[in-house]
Amino acid sequence: MPASPSTARAINDRLALRLLQQEGPLTAGQLKQFTGLSRPTVADLVDRLTASGLITVVGESGEQRRGPNARLYGIVADRAYLAALDVRTDSVAVTVSDLLGRELAEASAPVGPDTGTGPAVEQAVTLVERAAKEAGAPRLHTVGIGAPGLIDPVTGELRDSTGLPEWHRRLVAALQERLPRARVIVENETNLAALAEQRDGAARGRDTFVLLWLGHGTGAAVVLDGALRHGASGGTGEIGFLPVPGTGGLPSATDCTGGFHSLAGSAAVVELAAEHGLAGAPSGREPAAAELVRGAVRGSSPEAGRFLDALADRLALGAASVVAVLDPGCVVLGGDTGRAGGEALAARVARRIARMSPLPTQVRPSTLGGAAVLRGALLTARDRAQEILFAPPGPTGGPRPAG
Repeated sequence: MPASPSTARAINDRLALRLLQQEGPLTAGQLKQFTGLSRPTVADLVDRLTASGLITVVGESGEQRRGPNARLYGIVADRAYLAALDVRTDSVAVTVSDLLGRELAEASAPVGPDTGTGPAVEQAVTLVERAAKEAGAPRLHTVGIGAPGLIDPVTGELRDSTGLPEWHRRLVAALQERLPRARVIVENETNLAALAEQRDGAARGRDTFVLLWLGHGTGAAVVLDGALRHGASGGTGEIGFLPVPGTGGLPSATDCTGGFHSLAGSAAVVELAAEHGLAGAPSGREPAAAELVRGAVRGSSPEAGRFLDALADRLALGAASVVAVLDPGCVVLGGDTGRAGGEALAARVARRIARMSPLPTQVRPSTLGGAAVLRGALLTARDRAQEILFAPPGPTGGPRPAG
């Protein structure tokens, strides 16, 4: 059944907008070439999108022939402003961007363990408001939040999890109250890191892979056939609870001690380094575990090599379990520790998986590290804003209005 004229226009509009977002400013002739649409159809959609305020003339192509055919059209970047938050147990970081993803302001602040729930929430919300003001954003269209813990797949809300501060759950409601016209989205930090690695990092071009998050805690994000998998309760990737040998016990429903976390969490990595004679005063430039791993990679002592071998033995236990069940073809060692280990640690883990599993699996180090969460939150906010702004036409024939 052929599409109705209004549906066809909506499809063409979204195609053109996606091209302008991915390729940058284009002439009408280039849009015709990329889309395969006729010249009158392209002229019609350019007029329609210009009138809607989504695109505008941003220059000329530099071709010898001047005039309408040389005009470069681009997305109106300030049509929507976005914010992204990386919410940790002891800190919060925020960045504000325009619709093209250009970062306009950023800020971060520690949140002390003795800070009460109300003050912590107020501190985080104020940080967002200050960054938006610095960016010159009159209002925020969409806010993406990355946080540890489980996200309810039905409500999209952060579930009440033991070990996480109460201000995490209160923050979403507080942001929605203070920014009533903004859309607030929350997602698990490891899932956002995987999205960032797929778009801009180690998993670029792959539609099936697993990201093994190695930071203060451990986690995994599963991307299969291009889709991020959450599971029935939102718990896909809770690898910290995976029972593994060598921990001296088993995890419980409320405590991952005895699981993979006990081998690969940051505290365990620091202890392992000390067992191999590697220690030192932390510089504070990155987490202690990541700093120790990076130092071992750069060093050439027998102790450093044995430490990396022992760490790879541990990581391979979790990674091989994931490979046996999912056959992802690629495992990314993410988080600050995964990035610090680089190719040296990834190659060690790959060799051990190859001995443990018949399934061919690449192991790659993260190229984004801890910054992947904030980047993933921003990408998620931009995708959601574009879904709304580039939506099929409303009753008046133009794109549906924001807000």
